[in-house]
Amino acid sequence: MANKAIVAEKVGMTQLWDDDNRVVPVTMLRVSPCRVVQIKTAENDGYTALQVTYGSVNENRLPQPEAGHFANAGVEPGVRLVELRLDDVSEYEVGQQIDASLLEAGERIDVTAVSKGKGFAGTMKRHNFSGQKASHGAHRVHRKPGAVGACATPARVFKGTRMAGRMGAQKVTTQNLTVVKSDAEAEIILVKGSVPGPKGAVVVVRDAVKG
Repeated sequence: MANKAIVAEKVGMTQLWDDDNRVVPVTMLRVSPCRVVQIKTAENDGYTALQVTYGSVNENRLPQPEAGHFANAGVEPGVRLVELRLDDVSEYEVGQQIDASLLEAGERIDVTAVSKGKGFAGTMKRHNFSGQKASHGAHRVHRKPGAVGACATPARVFKGTRMAGRMGAQKVTTQNLTVVKSDAEAEIILVKGSVPGPKGAVVVVRDAVKG
């Protein structure tokens, strides 16, 4: 589990030049200061985590239970509630703010987000199948998966058989990315390489488990 984590929003990709004048592709993440709404402990909840929010929203636009949750904590209502699983939450308190200064350049991180949805996709795109023959009697089956059955016994298609279907829009974690720059004033973190999800996606950034 992580020792520190924060919520960010994916802005897009750009590039920087390092000290050796080499191009470094980076993903820009907008990190609005997060406010701690609830602290979950092993004694009360069975695990340790922080429940945080960010941004601001009119209280009248929230469901009554959610508005009451913010009111009981004495925290300004935010856009959404996100839970950050951490090893130790003893140093945090309700109402505390967490910003981009939590991470420093050179740190290794894991980034979790919902990947881009690709819609319905065939087996060649979804599972990297090679396809069937282009000639020698192959008639309009070039991109089909081929046989999926199992003869008369057991006369059914096994669960888990790779077939066409909905692709993407799944929770994905990219591990061991490097923080290139962290600017708390600009509320920006630059991460080397790509990050899952489309522009505007909500991502959870944690210190790397395997880093």
